[in-house]
Amino acid sequence: MTPLRVAFDTGPLYGPRTGVGFAVEAMHAALAARDDVALLDYLVSFRARLTPPARRLPLPALLAHRCWALGQHPRVDRWLGDAEVLHGTNYVVPPSRIPRLVSVYDCWFLAHPGDASPAVRLAGQVLRRAVANGAVVHTSSHATAASVRQHLPGASVHTVHLAALALSPPPAECPFPAVSGRRFVLALGTLERRKNLPRLVQAFGLLAADLPDLVLVLAGGDGDDREAIRRSVDELGGIADRVVFTGRVDDGARSWLLHHAAALAYPSLDEGFGFPLLDAMQAGVPVVASTAGSIPEVAGDAALLCPATDVAALAQNLHLAITSPSVRSSLVAAGRQQLLRFSWQRCAAEMTDLYRQVAHGTDLRRGAPSSTETEQM
Repeated sequence: MTPLRVAFDTGPLYGPRTGVGFAVEAMHAALAARDDVALLDYLVSFRARLTPPARRLPLPALLAHRCWALGQHPRVDRWLGDAEVLHGTNYVVPPSRIPRLVSVYDCWFLAHPGDASPAVRLAGQVLRRAVANGAVVHTSSHATAASVRQHLPGASVHTVHLAALALSPPPAECPFPAVSGRRFVLALGTLERRKNLPRLVQAFGLLAADLPDLVLVLAGGDGDDREAIRRSVDELGGIADRVVFTGRVDDGARSWLLHHAAALAYPSLDEGFGFPLLDAMQAGVPVVASTAGSIPEVAGDAALLCPATDVAALAQNLHLAITSPSVRSSLVAAGRQQLLRFSWQRCAAEMTDLYRQVAHGTDLRRGAPSSTETEQM
C-alpha cells in the first residue's frame, strides 16, 4: 500500500512542553513507526528553532491566526507539497484545499471564553471557521466529542483515544524536602480554574484532623487560579503549612511524586482526556476524581468518583483510598486492567484509518461516527 502523505503540525513540540505537546509527540512517534503513513512535518512559527525535516510555513503565527479567523486566506497548499491530508494537531488547522483534520482536546475555552487568554480565544475563532468550512474534528474522548457537537453544531467529529505517556523511573532521593518521609495526596497539573483545586484544599481540610500526618501536594506551574487556591489554603488556618506547592515539576520529580503518593486527587471541572489518571495507574496509585468530562471514560473502575462540586464526597473518597487496604488494592488492580485499553499503536492505527476517511471524504460530511465511536455506542 502506498503510504498516505499527511502534513502534520509539530508546533506543539517546540517551546515549553504541555499535555498537548506530550500527546502530539507520542502520536507522532507511533505514526512514524507505521509504513502506511508518511508524515510531512510543518509548523507555523518564526521563533522556533526548526528541527529538520519539518517545514516552516513562512507566516507569522499571530498574523496568520488573525487572517484565518476572518477568512480562508492565506492558504498553505503551496508549502505542503503533495500532502493528501492536513492535520492541525493543536486546535488550529490552516485554510487549504487539502482535506483537513483538527485535534480538539477539550472545550473549556469555548464554554468559558472569559477564562481564556486572547491568543486562545483567537485560536477558537480559527477553529470555528475551519469547522464551518469543512474541517473534520478529532477528539481524544467521547466526552469531548459530545462537547464539540454542542459548541460547534454540525461539526463532523471522530474520537480516537490517546494512551499513557512513558513514566520515567523515580529518583532515589525525594526532590522536595517538605514532603520527605510524609504521607501525601498528590494533585498534578497547572494551577488553573479547570482543575478545581480550591475545593480539593477544602476537602483536605475535612481530612486533616483524622489524618494528622497527611500532606497535600499541589504539583504544577502557576495558572489563573493561584490566588483562589492560596486563599483556600489560608482558610485552613493552623494546618495551612501541610499544603505544599512544588511549582512546575520535571519528569523525575513527577515520577517520584506518583510512586510515593498515597492517592492521586483529580477533581477537575472538565477534562478532555486526563494523562495523570493513567500516570497514577502506571505507578500503582489509587485515584480519586470527579465525574466531569472524560474522567469516567478514561478512569473506568480504577477511580473513586464524585461530582466535582461535592467537597464532602471528595474528602470521603480520599479517606477511603488512603486508609482502606482493600479499596486501595482494588483500585490499583483495576488500574492495571484499565491501562490495557489504551495504546499508542492502537491510536496510530485508528488515526491512520481516520486520515484515509478524511482523504477520501468517506461519510465525514454527514457526521457519521468513526469505528471507535461505534464500538462505544
